[in-house]
Amino acid sequence: MELITSENILLIGSTLLIAGVLIGKSSYRFGLPLLLIFLFVGMIFGTDGLGIQFSDMHSAQFIGMVALCIILFSGGMGTKISAIRPVIVPGLVLSTVGVLLTALLTGLFIWWLSGMSWTNIHFPFMVSLLLAATMSSTDSASVFGILGSQKVGLRHNLRPMLELESGSNDPMAYMLTIIIIEALTVGRELSAGGIVVELLLQFGVGIGLGFVMGKLTLWLIGFYMRIGRSRGAKEDASQATSMISILMIGSVFFTFAITTALAGNGYLAVYLCGIVLGNATLPNHRGITKFLDGMTWLAQIVVFLMLGLLVNPHEMFDVAAVSLLVGVFMILVGRPLSVFISLAPLRKIALRSKLFVSWVGLRGAVPIIFATYPVVAHIEGAGQIFNIVFFVTIISLLVQGTTVIACARKLKLVDSDAEGEDDFGVELADELPTSLQTLTLTERELAGGNTLRDMQLPAGSLVMMIRRGERYIVPNGTRHLQPGDRLLIIKEEREG
Repeated sequence: MELITSENILLIGSTLLIAGVLIGKSSYRFGLPLLLIFLFVGMIFGTDGLGIQFSDMHSAQFIGMVALCIILFSGGMGTKISAIRPVIVPGLVLSTVGVLLTALLTGLFIWWLSGMSWTNIHFPFMVSLLLAATMSSTDSASVFGILGSQKVGLRHNLRPMLELESGSNDPMAYMLTIIIIEALTVGRELSAGGIVVELLLQFGVGIGLGFVMGKLTLWLIGFYMRIGRSRGAKEDASQATSMISILMIGSVFFTFAITTALAGNGYLAVYLCGIVLGNATLPNHRGITKFLDGMTWLAQIVVFLMLGLLVNPHEMFDVAAVSLLVGVFMILVGRPLSVFISLAPLRKIALRSKLFVSWVGLRGAVPIIFATYPVVAHIEGAGQIFNIVFFVTIISLLVQGTTVIACARKLKLVDSDAEGEDDFGVELADELPTSLQTLTLTERELAGGNTLRDMQLPAGSLVMMIRRGERYIVPNGTRHLQPGDRLLIIKEEREG
């Protein structure tokens, strides 16, 4: 009886997805990152669990690449230029200088460990640096997932800073990983000048093509809409949204492929393409965003399940002690030092903010995907590199991923006024000359009376909905209001 059939692949894949979703529901009760649950589900069903055999690093690398493109593009779509403008300098410093410092500091520590007689790893300096480079970036999927699932506001623009860093630092870690692998396999000597030139080339081409492809995709969307209008038959709105979403996904992969072919960084280009589109006026922006959210969650779930299947837990025990030391070093020394050194010139950033940024150095799927590159390139010790990266990722998600919000509260960085901003789930079409805002009522707003009729709202403003606890109330002029009620207000945007 043949075991590897299309039906069996679908059966196993659907079982993994369903099991992961149902088990993942418990993550909210225990405070575990949802993506970590899917990683564990993959391990449970894998070689040392229920026995599903999956060890194809080439396929894993390809699936990871596809998933990472979607994740980064979606992250770019959700990055508003108005939000990141105040933090663009620290965000980009962390995603470049911060990544370099993390790789160098961690690489030196791993090299020092390799020289100890009591350890079971013996990596030369370049391989130690390679191991560190694969883990040098924070994981966008983990950061977006945790910050997005927790309706908690952060002071001092910390959320856009962390999202900008995690969305833009994967390209830097990828470039470092590829450069070091080329040096090890081709035998090319690394020089500071050569590294700078290659980084500038990758960054320059990636930035240029990311911007161009974003603008080209906008033109293609407009062209698609004009085709529909020219034929005289009005296209169904839901169909148009679906087709535009698919067009954008096609643009994502085209952007990555063409940028990589021209020696640029495809991941950076994809992220920038997402930023261009996310800050433009799109037809049915909300529907497109929901489609991309679903695609992003599917990509994240698939890649975490796949990586869970890929690892053999019994092999991780051989490097458990070293991995624990590396993980603790990165959390308590490497990440904090890189943050404080890279942000030292920016004196306006408070100590508490730097401490919080230091703690949100989450590792996730990206380091594990990057750890497949040494295996595919047949680097000596690549098996140990992969297992160490996997172990460190689990430590990071367990320790840091479960305490992000608690750390923010401890450092008094939670902005209570910004909590639950999107708890109405209403969005207006971009072409309408109106905007939405929310207002949480206090005794001060109700000093003149406790009804909407008594409130002095600005001209051109109207209360659409009231939220009281878990209840949604349709407003009218005589409705009695209470402190703590949240009002959804539509406001007319006046030109000039």
